[in-house]
Amino acid sequence: MKVLIVPNYAREDAVESARRLERWLDGEGVDVAWAHDKRLLPNVAATADDCDLVVSLGGDGTLLRAARIVGYTGVPVLGISYGHLGFLTAAGPDDLLETVRDALAGELHVSRRATLDIECEFAAEDGTSHTTHSFALNDFALSRGGAGDMVEFDVSVSGKHIDRLRGDGFVVSTATGSTGYALAAGGPIVTPEFTGMVCVPIAPHTIMARAFLTSPADVVEIEMSPERPAMRHFFADGQPIRHEDGTGVRAVVRRGPGDLVLLDRSTQSFYDSVSRVFYGQVGK
Repeated sequence: MKVLIVPNYAREDAVESARRLERWLDGEGVDVAWAHDKRLLPNVAATADDCDLVVSLGGDGTLLRAARIVGYTGVPVLGISYGHLGFLTAAGPDDLLETVRDALAGELHVSRRATLDIECEFAAEDGTSHTTHSFALNDFALSRGGAGDMVEFDVSVSGKHIDRLRGDGFVVSTATGSTGYALAAGGPIVTPEFTGMVCVPIAPHTIMARAFLTSPADVVEIEMSPERPAMRHFFADGQPIRHEDGTGVRAVVRRGPGDLVLLDRSTQSFYDSVSRVFYGQVGK
Protein backbone atom coordinates (compact mmCIF):
# COMPACT_ATOMS: atom_id res chain seq x y z
CA MET A 1 0.00 0.00 0.00
CA LYS A 2 1.18 3.52 -0.81
CA VAL A 3 0.03 6.93 0.46
CA LEU A 4 0.76 10.30 -1.15
CA ILE A 5 1.02 13.20 1.30
CA VAL A 6 0.08 16.68 0.00
CA PRO A 7 0.79 19.29 2.70
CA ASN A 8 0.39 23.05 2.65
CA TYR A 9 4.09 23.90 2.74
CA ALA A 10 3.29 27.46 3.85
CA ARG A 11 1.96 26.15 7.18
CA GLU A 12 4.59 24.72 9.52
CA ASP A 13 1.96 22.91 11.59
CA ALA A 14 0.70 21.11 8.48
CA VAL A 15 4.24 20.13 7.44
CA GLU A 16 5.09 18.90 10.95
CA SER A 17 1.89 16.83 11.03
CA ALA A 18 2.82 15.41 7.62
CA ARG A 19 6.18 14.30 9.05
CA ARG A 20 4.38 12.72 12.00
CA LEU A 21 2.02 10.94 9.62
CA GLU A 22 4.96 9.67 7.58
CA ARG A 23 6.62 8.21 10.68
CA TRP A 24 3.39 6.47 11.67
CA LEU A 25 2.80 5.10 8.18
CA ASP A 26 6.38 3.80 8.04
CA GLY A 27 5.69 1.94 11.29
CA GLU A 28 2.57 0.42 9.71
CA GLY A 29 4.53 -0.80 6.71
CA VAL A 30 2.91 1.67 4.31
CA ASP A 31 4.99 3.27 1.55
CA VAL A 32 4.94 7.08 1.56
CA ALA A 33 5.48 9.68 -1.15
CA TRP A 34 5.35 13.46 -0.86
CA ALA A 35 4.00 15.97 -3.37
CA HIS A 36 6.71 18.55 -3.98
CA ASP A 37 6.55 22.15 -2.78
CA LYS A 38 5.12 23.89 -5.83
CA ARG A 39 6.58 27.22 -4.67
CA LEU A 40 10.01 25.77 -5.40
CA LEU A 41 9.06 23.72 -8.47
CA PRO A 42 6.05 25.52 -9.98
CA ASN A 43 6.30 23.82 -13.37
CA VAL A 44 6.68 20.25 -12.12
CA ALA A 45 3.57 18.06 -12.18
CA ALA A 46 3.04 15.81 -9.16
CA THR A 47 1.53 12.37 -9.68
CA ALA A 48 -0.50 9.86 -7.69
CA ASP A 49 0.69 6.88 -9.76
CA ASP A 50 0.58 3.59 -7.81
CA CYS A 51 -0.97 5.32 -4.78
CA ASP A 52 -3.90 3.86 -2.86
CA LEU A 53 -4.72 7.03 -0.89
CA VAL A 54 -3.92 10.75 -1.07
CA VAL A 55 -3.92 12.75 2.17
CA SER A 56 -4.03 16.55 1.99
CA LEU A 57 -3.01 18.55 5.05
CA GLY A 58 -4.13 22.17 4.74
CA GLY A 59 -7.27 23.98 3.73
CA ASP A 60 -9.63 23.51 0.83
CA GLY A 61 -7.00 24.97 -1.51
CA THR A 62 -4.59 22.18 -0.59
CA LEU A 63 -7.31 19.62 -1.16
CA LEU A 64 -7.98 21.12 -4.60
CA ARG A 65 -4.29 20.66 -5.39
CA ALA A 66 -4.58 17.02 -4.29
CA ALA A 67 -7.62 16.68 -6.56
CA ARG A 68 -5.65 18.04 -9.53
CA ILE A 69 -2.91 15.50 -8.83
CA VAL A 70 -5.44 12.65 -8.75
CA GLY A 71 -7.48 13.89 -11.72
CA TYR A 72 -9.94 11.33 -13.07
CA THR A 73 -8.05 8.26 -11.76
CA GLY A 74 -10.38 7.51 -8.84
CA VAL A 75 -7.65 7.41 -6.16
CA PRO A 76 -9.41 8.35 -2.86
CA VAL A 77 -8.58 11.75 -1.34
CA LEU A 78 -8.72 12.46 2.40
CA GLY A 79 -8.53 16.04 3.63
CA ILE A 80 -7.23 17.07 7.08
CA SER A 81 -8.07 20.69 7.85
CA TYR A 82 -5.38 23.22 8.72
CA GLY A 83 -7.15 26.08 6.97
CA HIS A 84 -9.92 28.55 7.71
CA LEU A 85 -13.05 26.83 6.36
CA GLY A 86 -12.20 23.17 5.85
CA PHE A 87 -15.40 22.70 3.89
CA LEU A 88 -14.07 19.72 1.92
CA THR A 89 -11.98 18.15 4.66
CA ALA A 90 -12.91 15.18 6.87
CA ALA A 91 -11.20 15.97 10.17
CA GLY A 92 -8.87 18.28 12.05
CA PRO A 93 -5.25 17.85 13.22
CA ASP A 94 -6.23 16.20 16.51
CA ASP A 95 -7.85 13.31 14.64
CA LEU A 96 -5.12 12.89 12.02
CA LEU A 97 -3.83 9.39 12.73
CA GLU A 98 -7.22 7.97 13.68
CA THR A 99 -8.81 9.29 10.50
CA VAL A 100 -6.02 8.01 8.25
CA ARG A 101 -6.22 4.62 9.99
CA ASP A 102 -9.95 4.48 9.29
CA ALA A 103 -9.36 5.50 5.67
CA LEU A 104 -6.82 2.73 5.14
CA ALA A 105 -9.24 0.26 6.72
CA GLY A 106 -12.04 1.32 4.37
CA GLU A 107 -14.20 2.57 7.24
CA LEU A 108 -14.89 6.12 6.02
CA HIS A 109 -17.85 7.29 3.96
CA VAL A 110 -17.15 7.59 0.23
CA SER A 111 -18.51 10.69 -1.49
CA ARG A 112 -18.24 10.61 -5.28
CA ARG A 113 -17.88 14.16 -6.58
CA ALA A 114 -18.54 15.09 -10.21
CA THR A 115 -15.63 16.81 -11.96
CA LEU A 116 -15.23 19.03 -15.01
CA ASP A 117 -13.37 18.59 -18.28
CA ILE A 118 -12.51 22.02 -19.64
CA GLU A 119 -11.48 22.57 -23.25
CA CYS A 120 -10.14 26.05 -24.01
CA GLU A 121 -9.27 27.46 -27.39
CA PHE A 122 -6.62 30.15 -27.75
CA ALA A 123 -6.19 32.24 -30.92
CA ALA A 124 -2.79 33.60 -31.94
CA GLU A 125 -2.17 36.79 -33.91
CA ASP A 126 -1.05 34.78 -36.95
CA GLY A 127 -4.51 33.20 -37.22
CA THR A 128 -3.58 29.82 -35.75
CA SER A 129 -5.38 28.35 -32.75
CA HIS A 130 -4.42 26.02 -29.92
CA THR A 131 -6.55 23.90 -27.61
CA THR A 132 -5.87 22.87 -24.02
CA HIS A 133 -7.68 20.52 -21.64
CA SER A 134 -7.93 21.14 -17.89
CA PHE A 135 -9.34 19.27 -14.90
CA ALA A 136 -11.46 20.94 -12.22
CA LEU A 137 -13.20 19.73 -9.10
CA ASN A 138 -14.79 23.08 -8.27
CA ASP A 139 -15.24 25.30 -11.31
CA PHE A 140 -14.27 26.95 -14.53
CA ALA A 141 -14.34 30.74 -14.50
CA LEU A 142 -14.17 33.38 -17.21
CA SER A 143 -13.09 36.68 -15.67
CA ARG A 144 -12.48 40.19 -16.97
CA GLY A 145 -8.86 41.33 -17.13
CA GLY A 146 -6.85 43.80 -15.11
CA ALA A 147 -7.88 46.74 -17.28
CA GLY A 148 -11.33 46.52 -15.73
CA ASP A 149 -13.35 46.43 -18.96
CA MET A 150 -16.41 44.19 -18.96
CA VAL A 151 -16.30 41.14 -21.18
CA GLU A 152 -18.89 40.16 -23.77
CA PHE A 153 -19.57 36.53 -24.59
CA ASP A 154 -22.16 34.07 -25.85
CA VAL A 155 -23.38 31.18 -23.69
CA SER A 156 -24.81 28.01 -25.24
CA VAL A 157 -25.89 24.71 -23.70
CA SER A 158 -25.75 21.54 -25.81
CA GLY A 159 -25.98 23.58 -29.00
CA LYS A 160 -28.81 25.84 -27.81
CA HIS A 161 -27.84 29.51 -27.63
CA ILE A 162 -28.88 30.98 -24.27
CA ASP A 163 -27.80 34.61 -24.52
CA ARG A 164 -25.05 37.09 -25.27
CA LEU A 165 -23.95 38.54 -21.95
CA ARG A 166 -21.87 41.46 -20.79
CA GLY A 167 -20.40 41.61 -17.32
CA ASP A 168 -17.44 40.57 -15.18
CA GLY A 169 -17.51 36.97 -16.35
CA PHE A 170 -19.15 33.58 -15.94
CA VAL A 171 -18.73 30.55 -13.67
CA VAL A 172 -19.49 26.92 -14.52
CA SER A 173 -19.22 24.83 -11.37
CA THR A 174 -19.86 21.35 -10.08
CA ALA A 175 -22.03 20.77 -7.03
CA THR A 176 -18.81 20.72 -5.01
CA GLY A 177 -17.87 24.12 -6.41
CA SER A 178 -21.32 25.55 -5.74
CA THR A 179 -20.11 26.68 -2.30
CA GLY A 180 -17.12 28.52 -3.78
CA TYR A 181 -16.91 31.15 -6.52
CA ALA A 182 -20.37 30.28 -7.84
CA LEU A 183 -21.92 31.00 -4.45
CA ALA A 184 -20.05 34.31 -4.17
CA ALA A 185 -21.46 35.26 -7.59
CA GLY A 186 -25.02 34.58 -6.42
CA GLY A 187 -25.51 30.91 -7.23
CA PRO A 188 -27.24 28.30 -5.05
CA ILE A 189 -25.77 25.79 -2.61
CA VAL A 190 -26.16 22.38 -4.26
CA THR A 191 -25.96 18.91 -2.70
CA PRO A 192 -22.93 16.84 -3.83
CA GLU A 193 -25.30 14.18 -5.21
CA PHE A 194 -26.22 16.58 -8.03
CA THR A 195 -24.04 15.66 -11.03
CA GLY A 196 -24.96 18.42 -13.47
CA MET A 197 -23.35 21.86 -13.67
CA VAL A 198 -24.17 25.19 -12.01
CA CYS A 199 -23.93 28.18 -14.37
CA VAL A 200 -23.68 31.65 -12.82
CA PRO A 201 -23.10 35.02 -14.56
CA ILE A 202 -20.73 37.31 -12.66
CA ALA A 203 -22.12 40.84 -12.26
CA PRO A 204 -24.07 40.73 -15.54
CA HIS A 205 -24.97 44.05 -17.14
CA THR A 206 -28.67 43.11 -17.06
CA ILE A 207 -31.17 42.18 -14.37
CA MET A 208 -32.50 39.38 -16.58
CA ALA A 209 -29.53 37.00 -16.37
CA ARG A 210 -29.89 34.33 -13.68
CA ALA A 211 -28.03 31.27 -12.49
CA PHE A 212 -29.23 27.95 -13.92
CA LEU A 213 -28.50 24.23 -13.60
CA THR A 214 -27.74 21.76 -16.39
CA SER A 215 -28.13 18.02 -16.71
CA PRO A 216 -25.05 15.77 -16.36
CA ALA A 217 -25.00 15.16 -20.12
CA ASP A 218 -25.11 18.84 -21.12
CA VAL A 219 -22.16 20.73 -22.58
CA VAL A 220 -21.68 24.42 -21.80
CA GLU A 221 -19.97 26.55 -24.43
CA ILE A 222 -18.71 30.08 -23.81
CA GLU A 223 -17.50 32.03 -26.83
CA MET A 224 -15.96 35.47 -26.60
CA SER A 225 -17.56 38.13 -28.75
CA PRO A 226 -15.16 39.43 -31.44
CA GLU A 227 -16.99 42.74 -31.30
CA ARG A 228 -15.61 43.50 -27.84
CA PRO A 229 -12.01 42.25 -27.62
CA ALA A 230 -11.52 43.10 -23.94
CA MET A 231 -8.82 41.50 -21.83
CA ARG A 232 -10.05 38.27 -20.25
CA HIS A 233 -8.76 35.30 -18.24
CA PHE A 234 -9.74 31.62 -17.93
CA PHE A 235 -9.37 29.72 -14.64
CA ALA A 236 -9.79 26.11 -13.46
CA ASP A 237 -10.21 25.84 -9.68
CA GLY A 238 -8.65 29.29 -9.36
CA GLN A 239 -5.56 28.35 -11.38
CA PRO A 240 -4.97 30.31 -14.61
CA ILE A 241 -5.46 28.47 -17.90
CA ARG A 242 -3.02 29.96 -20.37
CA HIS A 243 -1.35 29.31 -23.66
CA GLU A 244 2.00 30.90 -24.39
CA ASP A 245 0.88 31.98 -27.84
CA GLY A 246 -2.69 33.21 -27.88
CA THR A 247 -5.73 34.76 -26.23
CA GLY A 248 -8.64 32.71 -24.91
CA VAL A 249 -11.56 32.87 -27.33
CA ARG A 250 -13.70 29.85 -26.45
CA ALA A 251 -14.30 27.39 -23.62
CA VAL A 252 -16.27 24.16 -23.66
CA VAL A 253 -17.13 22.67 -20.27
CA ARG A 254 -18.57 19.20 -19.70
CA ARG A 255 -18.73 16.66 -16.91
CA GLY A 256 -15.37 14.97 -16.46
CA PRO A 257 -14.85 11.33 -17.48
CA GLY A 258 -14.31 10.29 -13.87
CA ASP A 259 -15.50 11.39 -10.42
CA LEU A 260 -13.29 12.40 -7.51
CA VAL A 261 -13.53 9.97 -4.60
CA LEU A 262 -13.62 12.10 -1.45
CA LEU A 263 -13.52 10.46 1.98
CA ASP A 264 -15.43 11.91 4.94
CA ARG A 265 -16.98 10.82 8.20
CA SER A 266 -20.64 10.37 7.31
CA THR A 267 -23.40 10.97 4.79
CA GLN A 268 -24.28 14.15 6.71
CA SER A 269 -20.83 15.74 6.43
CA PHE A 270 -21.95 18.12 3.68
CA TYR A 271 -24.92 19.47 5.64
CA ASP A 272 -22.84 19.66 8.81
CA SER A 273 -20.38 21.83 6.90
CA VAL A 274 -23.16 23.99 5.40
CA SER A 275 -24.57 24.56 8.86
CA ARG A 276 -21.17 25.36 10.36
CA VAL A 277 -19.69 27.50 7.58
CA PHE A 278 -22.72 29.39 6.26
CA TYR A 279 -25.12 29.48 9.20
CA GLY A 280 -22.69 29.58 12.12
CA GLN A 281 -24.22 26.55 13.85
CA VAL A 282 -21.38 25.00 15.86
CA GLY A 283 -21.95 21.88 17.88
CA LYS A 284 -25.72 21.81 17.35
